[in-house]
Amino acid sequence: MKKFVLDEIDHQILDVLIENARTPFTDIAKKLLVSAGTIHVRVKKMEDEGIIQGSTLTLNYEKMGYSFIAHVGVFLEKSSMTQKVIEALRQIPNITVAYVTAGKYNIFCKVRARDTGNAKDIIYMIDDINGVSRTETMISLEESINDKKRMMHAIFKEL
Repeated sequence: MKKFVLDEIDHQILDVLIENARTPFTDIAKKLLVSAGTIHVRVKKMEDEGIIQGSTLTLNYEKMGYSFIAHVGVFLEKSSMTQKVIEALRQIPNITVAYVTAGKYNIFCKVRARDTGNAKDIIYMIDDINGVSRTETMISLEESINDKKRMMHAIFKEL
């Protein structure tokens, strides 16, 4: 597969959009001293190449009362049950991320809850899923790194 080549303008566009995907192209153009048409064409090209895939909205769950975060490692009775368990996990809205993993756990989840009692109820729901043999939970004390830009900047340094 041919690697799509990005230049410094593309890098700067991505830098702005990672910070706020809703930034108008005209604002990006003014900041980068290029035309809005240039921004539009470059963003469209990056979308067509699959570099940009949609845009996201970041919610502040703490302000909505869901400040408790737990990470739950899920052990399965059989690895062949992975997809059925993932489908069951999708039915629990408090599970915001789930990874199929190799290593200690079969599946690793991020859970958002109101408090420890709510987290306990969610963990019990996970335990009750057919195919789950047990879980192991870690409580998050603080999210220290959540940086979408560092990896992109590292990639551009390699180019």
